[in-house]
Amino acid sequence: MSSGFDRKIPRGGTASVKHDGRAAYFGTADVLPLWVADMDFAAPEAVTRALAERAAHPVYGYSFYPDSLYDALTGWLKNRHGWTVQRDWIVMAPGVVPSLFATVMACTRQGEGVIVQPPVYHPFFSAVTTNGRRLVENPLRLENGRYTMDFDHLEQCAAGGARLLLLCSPHNPVGRVWRSAELEEILRIARRYDLAILSDEVHADLVYPEARHTALATLAGAHDRLITAVAPSKTFNIPGLGLSSLIVPDPAQRDALRKIFDSLHVANTNPFSIAAFEAAYRGGEAWLDSLLVYLRENRDFVGDYLRTHLPGIRLIQPEGTYLLWLDCRGLGMNDAELREFFVRQAGVGMNPGISFGQGGSGFMRLNIASPRNVISAALQRIANALHPPGPARATR
Repeated sequence: MSSGFDRKIPRGGTASVKHDGRAAYFGTADVLPLWVADMDFAAPEAVTRALAERAAHPVYGYSFYPDSLYDALTGWLKNRHGWTVQRDWIVMAPGVVPSLFATVMACTRQGEGVIVQPPVYHPFFSAVTTNGRRLVENPLRLENGRYTMDFDHLEQCAAGGARLLLLCSPHNPVGRVWRSAELEEILRIARRYDLAILSDEVHADLVYPEARHTALATLAGAHDRLITAVAPSKTFNIPGLGLSSLIVPDPAQRDALRKIFDSLHVANTNPFSIAAFEAAYRGGEAWLDSLLVYLRENRDFVGDYLRTHLPGIRLIQPEGTYLLWLDCRGLGMNDAELREFFVRQAGVGMNPGISFGQGGSGFMRLNIASPRNVISAALQRIANALHPPGPARATR
């Protein structure tokens, strides 16, 4: 099955942000688009078949969430992650990013502190600031090529009156899969200071063999104030269908979240999102297993290439996600120069690290969820831009 990931699928003309939106973002369409976090691979056959079958019915009316959808979700979490989730804990949501915003609104009040751990996915910041909450940064620490949490500082942030921690697990963009001991320490701090936690686990299924994702909720107790965001969107490449779930054991938190969603009238969904969500969790596991093999090979291909041909760029070895965090500080460029170099000279469209906040300066984020020949071409473009081939010598 993994050979299917080598197939290049033209995405132009589909209103794709990643492809059709690159000119608006980069100022030119002449870049290989390896930025937005979706994949250039076809979704699992189970998903495309379910969508085709639903589309064949010519009425697309208002829909509710059927029991079979909840069963598919809880079955996946139990079988894949050893996590037993009760049906009444589940709050369906229009996506993980809206869930970040809703959680900030439901769990905190104006002016209260919300902790984020940069460098981190940029909506973590805007979910706090656009809602009038106080942004509290607990930067990750890069030590010997690996990111860790600064728990002493995290405890200071919690002691300073912060009410909510937005945890990214696995972490985007640095690729860490947090160990059980690290998660236990987060829970200890949260219990001591009555800190609520939103654990964004949308990348939980995209973990490499040397690591193992632990759902924070499997370590939590009955009185921990924990909300977990999960979705099939990243796992099965269906983010455009916009459906996710919040797992919320605490009834008061569930009620607060539902009130937020109801106030915005975003409780309804569409029949295609429902069909894809359920089909992915029921029939996508073999596809995912093959995908993980292919992504690991892409990751290792990039690492080998950088070590051999581009020593000025260092890969921060990811334990999860299909997003590589590249340390480009060895190139000796500032952030503006890095963006200009990769876009104008190399023709490779990546996310600038500085967009992920403190600690992102000098880094770039590379999306490797594309056919390997595309990844290879991007690396070759970078190498040629850094080391242009000299003129051919005349021969007699």
